[in-house]
Amino acid sequence: MKHQIFHNIPRNVWILGFVSLLTDISTKMIDSILPLFLVSTLGADLFTVGLIEGIAESTASVLKVFSGILSDYFGQRKQLAVIGYGLSTLVKPLFAIASSPVWVLMARFGDRVGKGIRVAPRDALVADVTNKANLGAAYGLRQSLDTIGAFTGPIVTFVLISLFGQNFQLVFWVALIPGIFAVVLLAIFIQEPKTKFEQTQKNLLNRNSLKSLGKEYWMLVAVALVFNLGNSSDAFLLLQAQQIGVSTAFIPLTIVVMNITYFLSAYPAGLLSDRIGRLRLLVSGFLLYALAYLGFAFTSVSWQIWVLFMLYGLYQGMTKGILSAMVAETVPTNLRGTAFGFINLAIGVALLIASILAGSLWELLSPKATFITGSIFAILATGLLLVNKRR
Repeated sequence: MKHQIFHNIPRNVWILGFVSLLTDISTKMIDSILPLFLVSTLGADLFTVGLIEGIAESTASVLKVFSGILSDYFGQRKQLAVIGYGLSTLVKPLFAIASSPVWVLMARFGDRVGKGIRVAPRDALVADVTNKANLGAAYGLRQSLDTIGAFTGPIVTFVLISLFGQNFQLVFWVALIPGIFAVVLLAIFIQEPKTKFEQTQKNLLNRNSLKSLGKEYWMLVAVALVFNLGNSSDAFLLLQAQQIGVSTAFIPLTIVVMNITYFLSAYPAGLLSDRIGRLRLLVSGFLLYALAYLGFAFTSVSWQIWVLFMLYGLYQGMTKGILSAMVAETVPTNLRGTAFGFINLAIGVALLIASILAGSLWELLSPKATFITGSIFAILATGLLLVNKRR
């Protein structure tokens, strides 16, 4: 049975998963120490950390719209994905030579531009090659493989810091290697689907095409927007862990714990959503996030931090792939790239506001205020989802 389940997942989805795995090793090696590098080495304050993260993430999200639209228009997903992954790898050395927060902003900006170019075409490509009955499993598998990279990266960082002290530059240089392998794997082994969809619109960014995405899709966009207004950068979770008493060397391992839980839950959650429906899993995931963020607000003992990172990983496993599957099955085939682009734009706008808001609340009030606010937005998004379903 297990073999049959995996057998239903197309080759392209597996390869995209391994490309994501390698890219995430590279990215998470950097992300797991970047807030500490900014604050302790470059002397940045928390508002600057939030601003850098917000600008970087929102840039990626704006570009996802255009890359998604272009991939629909030309029917070419792979080329845009190669450009996106390639750019993210190309700017990695900027982290290693950074001498001020401005350099870090440039590096994060370039990295996220690459992400912005690749994500919508990649997510649409998964749906293009997958049977509708297996969409949850396909997105869950890609997410699981991605997440192996997300916990391997911080482990590599932990080993390097344990062996060589706080040599952040060394970590940044080593992070370049898996990024290069990812681009090579994508360029050589991914194939565009042979059956191209017919494009009836000359201009995809018009009122008719946006209307034909449907009310159900736009409600998902609204829910994602509200939820992510409270979903600030994970940098704040790392800084909270440090404040509660987790030592600097062990900070990257909090990300490892989070991503192991994410890895273990993403594929089973996707598979389950194919069987029982996606809504109740998405609602459960949002409520779990609200609970975890309240935990981060009120925790005072370092062992509790590890439990909270596990819950946070479980929330991601129960929501991210499932939301992608909901988008893919809600919209017309020839507008999938556009649909993924717009929902990522909404998320990106929200993340910019969330990270700046989180940094401001942290500086002006307290870390507690940052996490309570995140929890409230998650509860509001859950309410919106349930009210819409009842209608």
